[in-house]
Amino acid sequence: MKNLVLALTLFLALASCKQEKEVPKVRYSSEKKDSKPIIDSADLQVSDLPIEFPNTDVLVFPVGNVNFVSRDSKIGSETSSKSYSTQSFNVSNYNDFEITGYLTNLKFQKQNTDSLEVLTNKSLLIESVTYLKNFADKSNKKILLYSLADADTNQDNAIDQDDIKSIYASDIYGKGFQKLSPDLQEVIDWNVLEGIKRLYFRTIEDFNKNGAFDAKDKVHYFYVDLMQKELKAVEYKPI
Repeated sequence: MKNLVLALTLFLALASCKQEKEVPKVRYSSEKKDSKPIIDSADLQVSDLPIEFPNTDVLVFPVGNVNFVSRDSKIGSETSSKSYSTQSFNVSNYNDFEITGYLTNLKFQKQNTDSLEVLTNKSLLIESVTYLKNFADKSNKKILLYSLADADTNQDNAIDQDDIKSIYASDIYGKGFQKLSPDLQEVIDWNVLEGIKRLYFRTIEDFNKNGAFDAKDKVHYFYVDLMQKELKAVEYKPI
């Protein structure tokens, strides 16, 4: 009898595990949903100190949210306590001409001016901003590339790191901010070939519409002529 109960308990546990599915990257619904992320009242929006890319005349201010997690600690007696938080006020890191973090926006300021220009009014999450310095040195054209989430693709009512990543571009002042990768295609990687002045990148499409990226999906290949006034991704087929 004990063995039967144990076996039944194990069966139910395994069945429960099978029902727990991984959160999909994409959810498909006929209903249109607002893509604005949830705004947590505990979040404090701050800007890091400005960043100056080499040989440019602009300052870049990374903007993001600081989330405070308060904790209570006892001091002396049981009735005496205080709240504290160990949260850093930094929202970004800068290294090798790249800004990384979980940013909600960027602001730009030309040197010797007081005005700040915002990158966008869209709700999005920027994970990296890369200044194409080697390309700028050879072409005298200064471009920023962005890896970001711009839509609530998994429909969890938040734009976050679990949503599809897209690639955007702008000039060094944040002007001409535009999307290069197609909607609902996750950017795998990208590379700039300075010799021919092209950006190459790959994306993956949820071809079988199962909400995840797997072996049954489709990989797309694109290049962008960075010397064109209007940047446009052109698909090519190496396979």
